[in-house]
Parts: sequence; C-alpha cells; structure tokens
Amino acid sequence: MSDLTHYVNGAHVAGTSDRFADVMNPAIGEAQYRVPLASKAEVDAAVEIAAAAQPAWAAVNPQRRARVMMAFVSLLHRDMDKLAEALSREHGKTIPDAKGDVQRGLEVVEYCIGAPQLLKGEFTDSAGPGIDMYSMKQPLGVTAGITPFNFPAMIPMWMFAPAIVCGNAFILKPSERDPSVPLMLAELMEEAGLPKGILQVVNGDKEAVDALLDNEIVQSIGFVGSTPIAEYIYGRGCSNGKRVQCFGGAKNHMIVMPDADMAQAADALVGAGYGAAGERCMAISVAVPVGDETADRLIEELVPRIEKLKVGPYTAGDDVDYGPVVTAAAKANIERLVQTGVDQGAKLVVDGRNFSLQGYEDGYFVGPHLFDNVTKDMDIYKTEIFGPVLSTVRAQSYEEALGLAMDHEYGNGTAIFTRDGDTARDFAARVNVGMIGVNVPIPVPLAYHTFGGWKKSVFGDLNQHGPDAFKFYTRTKTITSRWPSGIREGGEFNFKPMD
Repeated sequence: MSDLTHYVNGAHVAGTSDRFADVMNPAIGEAQYRVPLASKAEVDAAVEIAAAAQPAWAAVNPQRRARVMMAFVSLLHRDMDKLAEALSREHGKTIPDAKGDVQRGLEVVEYCIGAPQLLKGEFTDSAGPGIDMYSMKQPLGVTAGITPFNFPAMIPMWMFAPAIVCGNAFILKPSERDPSVPLMLAELMEEAGLPKGILQVVNGDKEAVDALLDNEIVQSIGFVGSTPIAEYIYGRGCSNGKRVQCFGGAKNHMIVMPDADMAQAADALVGAGYGAAGERCMAISVAVPVGDETADRLIEELVPRIEKLKVGPYTAGDDVDYGPVVTAAAKANIERLVQTGVDQGAKLVVDGRNFSLQGYEDGYFVGPHLFDNVTKDMDIYKTEIFGPVLSTVRAQSYEEALGLAMDHEYGNGTAIFTRDGDTARDFAARVNVGMIGVNVPIPVPLAYHTFGGWKKSVFGDLNQHGPDAFKFYTRTKTITSRWPSGIREGGEFNFKPMD
C-alpha cells in the first residue's frame, strides 16, 4: 500500500512521525493508501517556512496576487474531471456532486479575483487643518485552516483563496479521510504562480490541530466540523490570542405551509435531504408540515420519490442518486440513531435499514429513511445524523413550526415553502437562523455574499467567504497624517498652529 505525503515548501514531503491513517474507498470498504499524521515538529517546521515566505508575498501588489487566482481558476476547469474522480474515490459522493464541490469552491476563487477593489482602504481629505486620514487593510501573516471530510475541495478553497489573495500564507490541515484533493489543489496553486511556502498542506489528527492552535506564529484559525470540536478549537485558539472562526453542526428545518406546491416541496426535500447521502451541513433533515392534512399530502408525495432513489458507487455514473457514507463508523452511527428513533416511537415510513448492494456488501452504503410523527424530545430530532434520514415533525400552526426552528440549538439554515409572500417575509424576518430559503431548500449564499449560521452552528464574529472573508484575513490600520502649511521668512518656515 502506498503512502501519501504532506505538501511543504513546494514539494511533496514524506511524513516523519511514523504515524499513519488509512484512506478508505467507502464504496468497497478497503484501504487505498495511508496518509501521514504530522507531529508537532512537522507542523512547526511548515509554519516557519510559511513565516519566511509570507513578507515577500504580502509585498506583491493585489492585482498581481489576483492574477494567480485567475490562473488557478483556469487550472481548476482544466482538471475538473481529475479532481472529481479523486474526490469521489475517497469520499464516496457521485461525480456530479464532486464536481459541484469543486465548482462552489471555484466560485469563491473567482470572487477573490476582485481583491484590488476589496482591499482598498478609506481616505478623508482635510479631516482637520492640514490633516488627512486614511486606512489600510494589511495581511495577518501566517493563517491556518482545519477542514472537514464532506467538502474536501470547496471548504479549503473557501479558506485559503481569500487568505492568500489578502497577502497571507496559509497552512491547510485537511481531513485525513479524503486528503488527495487538497494536495492536488496546492499543486495547482503553485502551477498558477503562487510562490513556494505560501500554501502548504500538513496532514494530521488532533496533534497537528493542537500544534497549529498553540503556535505563536499562526495568527488565525478557520474550522468547519462538529460543534463539540468547534467549541474546543474556538476556546483554545482564542485563549492563545488568535483570530478564530469555527462552524459547527446543523439541524436544518423546512417548513411546508398548506398553500405550498406539494410536489415542488417533495422534490426539494428529496434533493436536500438525501443528496450526498445527507453528509452536508446545509442538508434538510427535518420537514415541518403545518397541519395534519398538509403532512399527509407531503408524505404521500415523498414516499414514491424516496423509494425510487438509486444508491450505488460513483463508478455507476449518472444512474446513482447518492453513494456511500464516508466510514464504517459513520454508517454504524446512522443505523444506531435510526433504531433509536424507532425505539422512541417515531413512525418509520421508509425503512432503509436492510439495504444491501450486490457486489458492494463491504461498502458503507445506507438506504434512505423517512420518519413521521417525530417529536422534539427524540434523539433523531435533537442530533445531527449526517446521513440519508429525513424526520417529519407535524406542527399544528405556523407559529408552532416557526418555534421549532427557533428553539433548536443549531441555527445554520432553514427554509419555508409557501405561496404567501407575507408569511415568507415574516418567517425570514423573525427566525433566528443564519441562512434562509424561501421556496429554496438549500439556501447556500453565492460567493459574493457570506456563509454562516447562528447559535451553536457558529463560533466567531465573521462568516465565510464574501466581504467577511476579507475582513477576517486582514487587519485595518488607520493613519492620521499632518502636513502643516508655512510661509518662508528669513530662510525658515513659520508653521501655522492647528486649531
């Protein structure tokens, strides 16, 4: 079995810690290769290289930094098929989903091409007699990101593209479950013209994470993953004086009003609930029909759609709706939670527990599940399942449905399906959730807006990508400049006093 590497100072570097993790092919349940798990010394060495390279990169003007991003976009288009195949092989998602993963990251890179405009400061002429005042946005220095398995292309690009175009160096610690695409992205960035040492990939586990959190040179940390780890990273990073943004778990509700187009709502729920095997922080995992009649109509529309879903390996091509989940442990956890839902009294309308795929019996495939009559005290309602499981919670009024989304500890995304503009407007204004969809099931903002939840879905003051990214990866410096005027008398200047 071959070993993957780190990517440090423009080269693939073998790990020296003698610790490795297997990178699995989730469709067949077999290890493909090993990924090295970096020691603290390896992380610190990469940080030192980044710190040495960063000042020269910061001195490059924003327009030239943006040109690297322009070249990188072209290379992403060129290698789209190659990136998608590598991503699907390690994660399990279908090729169209994998291409979407790359595309949504690419769109943030495109936004970063506007860095010359986005990095402009402010200027006030004659703020006082002879006084001008202006501001500059300057890079932080060495920055770092810890990214999850479910979007191994998109989320790294959401972090390193704005960080780098702002003039920082960036250390990427990707998920050890699917590390190949992050390594490929680092290669493409240097092919695009990025100097060595500005983007480095250090694979690892908690030891590498803690090394980044504790290294005094690292100025900021970004993280996407589960809420408990987000809280840990946020607390430790902040206590070490770093700028930190952490994005955690989600439990996204979709309210279905009685006047909604039920077929449209059902199509949206199937795509949002089961796409990518439900391994998305913006997946809809809770349907909230208002009124029993609405619930019955919705279930009637959902069941045949869910039963027609095709589950299989990415190699089956366009004939597959979703693939396996990422690990055997993830599969076991989903199955445990499904059984908990049954034991606690929820009605399992579509039962995917005995799903098996001929020829792929050792793969981590999970059949689609649909629950009805779920209540908010059940584990399947409170917990982020991160699998192909949709729970239906019946509400008897709009206010009850709104309250479900507002009372849940997570606040990443939510949606409402209705034909009534007043109801939609009220929902968007009142619900305490960060991203809202109106007849849109997965309201992920485009690259020129920002992505971020509320409540226990986020820790930190600024969102990902969009204008917030340029705020997160820079510091503002404000200069007050005085050039007093004077009249030369007898070879000397007599300066006029300021008011």
